[in-house]
Amino acid sequence: MAPARVTFPALGTTAVLLVTDEAALPEGERMLRDELAAVDAAYSRFRPDSEIMRLPHGRAAPVSPLLAGALRAALRAAAATDGLVDPTVGQALVDLGYDRDYSEITLSSDPIVPKPAPGWWRVRMDRDNVIVPHGVLLDLGSTGKAYAADRAAAAIFGAVGCGVLVSLGGDLATAGPAPDGGWLVSVGDDHRTAGTGDQMVSVRSGGLATSSVTQRVWRRGGRAVHHIVDPRTGDVPAAVWRTVTVAARSCVDANAAATAAVVRGDGAEAWLRGLALPARLVGHDGRVVAVAGWGTHG
Repeated sequence: MAPARVTFPALGTTAVLLVTDEAALPEGERMLRDELAAVDAAYSRFRPDSEIMRLPHGRAAPVSPLLAGALRAALRAAAATDGLVDPTVGQALVDLGYDRDYSEITLSSDPIVPKPAPGWWRVRMDRDNVIVPHGVLLDLGSTGKAYAADRAAAAIFGAVGCGVLVSLGGDLATAGPAPDGGWLVSVGDDHRTAGTGDQMVSVRSGGLATSSVTQRVWRRGGRAVHHIVDPRTGDVPAAVWRTVTVAARSCVDANAAATAAVVRGDGAEAWLRGLALPARLVGHDGRVVAVAGWGTHG
């Protein structure tokens, strides 16, 4: 029997929930909707009333367990990627024009003057207190949805006891027993149009995430820009990879590695291979590179 499924818009993207027991779907959907509403209130950069946007600067401030966990995940990802995934790129994204929900971005001829991100190591955490330095705008775009997917999948499995898959914009987390043959996932450039021409893979555990520069693209300063920023420059990375998909133990790990690979550009294949992370990289020239047993992992 095919897994039961529900889809709805959330966090500026598409949320998908699959469960191996159809009777668990209503409770799973309720839990997922509640979790994503809490995530939006905790760390949306586009809500002035969100917890992350109301943090004071320059002094320690207590944060909720949800935001504390998301910040720790972001800082761990930054350390693991040598800073190529950095939560202090918020101002760089604003300078590129990503200062509102993507659907509301407008064309602008304003010149871009990129500035490197302040650096993730400037953000300090002590238990559930955080210190955000003056001049730092946090953005959890590279880890926040993945963290939410991991949390939601684990919580729903704990409540309903069957296999669970949560996908947020194509970044997915699993928990519990997978269906026979694993979770069949279509991998391509755009989760909204998955299907013909995409590769089908089977995921039995962990997470899978795709970072792509083919979506969320707009024009600024007379050129095309997108939502993936190189923290070292504050600008979009060199055009080497248009899409990178990674499988890892969690969605956070997968998404951080995929985003870092796009930012790294040349040498990303060897970097992923060295980490033993199965990955599929698609270049701007259309070439496809598979590393570390991609397509054979479970």
